[in-house]
Amino acid sequence: MKALLVGGNGFIGSHVTDVLLERGHEVRVLDPVPERHRPPLPSVDYRPGSSTDPAALGEALAEADGVVYLASNTVPATSNTNAAWDISSNLVPLVATLDAMVHARVRRIVYFSSGGTTYGIADRELVTEDHPLRPVCSYGIVKVAAEKYLGMYEYLHGIQTLALRPSNPVGPRQGHEGVQGFVGTALLRVLRGDTLQVWGDGSVVRDYIYVRDLALAAVLALESDATGSINIGSGVGTSLIEVLSLIEHVTGAPLDVQFRPGRDFDVPRLVLAVERAWAVLGWKPTTTLQASIYAHWHWLLGS
Repeated sequence: MKALLVGGNGFIGSHVTDVLLERGHEVRVLDPVPERHRPPLPSVDYRPGSSTDPAALGEALAEADGVVYLASNTVPATSNTNAAWDISSNLVPLVATLDAMVHARVRRIVYFSSGGTTYGIADRELVTEDHPLRPVCSYGIVKVAAEKYLGMYEYLHGIQTLALRPSNPVGPRQGHEGVQGFVGTALLRVLRGDTLQVWGDGSVVRDYIYVRDLALAAVLALESDATGSINIGSGVGTSLIEVLSLIEHVTGAPLDVQFRPGRDFDVPRLVLAVERAWAVLGWKPTTTLQASIYAHWHWLLGS
């Protein structure tokens, strides 16, 4: 298979690239910036550019068998500050990609949606894919709208579309800046000896997934003919307080934590049910949160 990864040079995309290569696929990456934490791989066809550039997008789609769409220009914590930018920089480029796929006759796309923001405040312990979509931040609203456009293009043009709704990824290459991801931010603070700010009292419960497990799910999704939406997570809820304890155990260093008032867009609990991923993709998580934190910590130490 010839796979095009749109926005493939980021944290998750770099691992999707690895798994695709390991499984014998050809990889082309369309991204305006190179990978930040390793040199280019000789077997990957890197194309500088983005889905906002019709010429670059059209050339990147040539002879592709499928697309993995990972591009995103906002994160949940920043999306509400400029909702118009969130829409124009994330939703519009996806629709442009779908239009270009119709023109290029590329018939499959796996889109990275969100399992952490599309559902909003959950009304059950384990959130299944049929849970109402009630996002409380612009990031989640745009992801829901994107899924609706995927469905429209499938209906009108016959493109096979699958939206993955991942939980919170953890692992190497998440970055040094600590912009997104509680675990990565906390580990960075430990490394620097800085104070870690926690929004709320630490009781917020989230589902965490090792990035390599997530990357394998994405590749299995691309290889399949499944459509609709699929949760990708651990199925296990962990509070921020419990995460802090695991980080102290892995690093052997006490955390300097400052608790701050909770944020409106932080839902109190969200844990994903992942039975559909097993039934449809033959996928299930294999890496514990502690092992994921360990892998991320040792990458930080050596990077």
